[in-house]
Amino acid sequence: MSTKTPRKADILRPIQNTSTKYFALFAVAGVAFGLFLLGWLYQLYQGMVVTGLSDWGTGGGVTWGLYIGAFIWWVGIAHGGIILSAAVRLLGMERYMPVARLAELLTIAGLSAAGFYIVIHLGRPDRMVTSIITHYHITIHNSPLVWDVTVITAYFVLTATYLALTLRYDISRLRDDLPDHFGPVYRFMTIGYSENEDEIVERMVWWLALAIIIMAPLLLHGGVIPWLFALIPTMPGWFGAIQGPQFLTIALTSAISGVILLSYAFRWAYNWDHIITDDIFRGLTLWLGFFSMLFLWLQLQQITTGSFAAPDDLSYVWSATLSHPIYLVAMGLVGAVLAFIFAQTIRPALFSKERAVVCGVAVLTATLLEKILFVVEGLMYPTMDIYGATPGDYFPSLIEIASVIGTIGMVILIFLTVAKLFPVVELHAIEHLREKQEHEQERETATHD
Repeated sequence: MSTKTPRKADILRPIQNTSTKYFALFAVAGVAFGLFLLGWLYQLYQGMVVTGLSDWGTGGGVTWGLYIGAFIWWVGIAHGGIILSAAVRLLGMERYMPVARLAELLTIAGLSAAGFYIVIHLGRPDRMVTSIITHYHITIHNSPLVWDVTVITAYFVLTATYLALTLRYDISRLRDDLPDHFGPVYRFMTIGYSENEDEIVERMVWWLALAIIIMAPLLLHGGVIPWLFALIPTMPGWFGAIQGPQFLTIALTSAISGVILLSYAFRWAYNWDHIITDDIFRGLTLWLGFFSMLFLWLQLQQITTGSFAAPDDLSYVWSATLSHPIYLVAMGLVGAVLAFIFAQTIRPALFSKERAVVCGVAVLTATLLEKILFVVEGLMYPTMDIYGATPGDYFPSLIEIASVIGTIGMVILIFLTVAKLFPVVELHAIEHLREKQEHEQERETATHD
C-alpha cells in the first residue's frame, strides 16, 4: 500500500498539466472520430445502401445490425456505470470512492455515443424532427422505440444532475486553482452556492442514487430496452423473460470493464497509485468475475431451453447461434476471464493491474460481439418467414465497423475534454483517503507506544 498522502494537487494535475501523451491521444481519438464522420457523411449522401443492412422484405439480410448492436452495448456501459457510482454512495462502498466519478462520466459519454447511434440509424438526421412533427400520432403513440429514447433521455438528465450536484462542492473549494479561462463555466456550475447546501445536496444525491438503483433493473437496462426485443413473439431469438436479467448482467460486466480501463489510464498518466490503489483493481476484478459468471449462467439457461426439445423456430435460432464463430469467441472470452479471476482468488499472486486491463478488454469485446449477433440472428430467424425460405446474410460494412472505432474515439475525446475542466476524482474521495491514512498512522503509533 502506498504511503503517499493524497492531496488536492493530485486531482488538479490533469487540469493543470498537459503532456505530449495527452496531445497524442487526443489526436488519435480525433482522427478515429473524424474518419467515421467522413464515412457518415458519405452514408448521408449515398443513403443506407452503403451499409451492410437490407430493406425489410425480399432483400434478405437484416434491417438492424452492428448499429443497433453497438447502441445496446453503449447503453449497457452507460447504465452499468451510473449503477456502480450509485452503489458506492448508497451502500457505503468507500473503497471505490476514487473511481465513482469516472463511472458517472462513463455514463454521460456512453449515453452520448448511444444517442448518436440513434441519429445515424435513422438515415437522415432531419427525421428526428419530421417524424415527430408530421407523424406525431404514429411515431409517439405507437412506436415502442419512443420509450427507448425516453428512458435514455431520463437517465441522461438524472446522471447529469447527479454529477452537477457533486461538482459544485469541488469547484467551490478548488476555484483558486482552476484555470481562469473556464471561469464562466465554473460560475454557472456554482450559481447560488453556499456551504449551507452541502448537507442538503448530500441527501439529494443519496435519493438520486436510490432512484437510479431502483430504475435500472425495473425500467432501464433491465426493463424498457430488453422489452423492445423480449415482447416480440414472432422473433424467437429475442422473445422471453430472461432478456431483462441478461441485459442487466451484460451492462454491469461492460461497465466494470470500462471503469477498470479508465482507472488504469488515469493512474498511469498521473501517477495516482496512492489514489487508485491496487486494492481497487482487485475489488473491481472480483466484481467483474461475479457478473461474468451470471452472464454465462443466463446464457446457459437460454441455450438449454433453446436446444433441448425446443419449438422448431427457437431451435433454428440457437442451432445457428451455437455454430457461429462470433458466438463461440464471445463466450470463450468471458469464460477465459472467469477462469482467470477464479484462479486469481485461489492464488492472489496471479493478480496484476495489467491482467485486469486485459480482462476488461476481453469482456468489452465479448459483450459487443454478443449484442451484434443477438440482433442479427434474431432478425434472420423469425417465426413467420413470409418472404422466402432463406434467411439471407449480413456482414458489417466498413462504415459500420468504423462507427464503433469512431464512437470509442468520441468517448475518449469527452474524457480528455472533461479532464481539463473538472476533477475526475471527487474531492470527498481525497479527503476520505487522507483521513483514513491519518487514522491508520495514529493507530500504528498507539500500538507502538
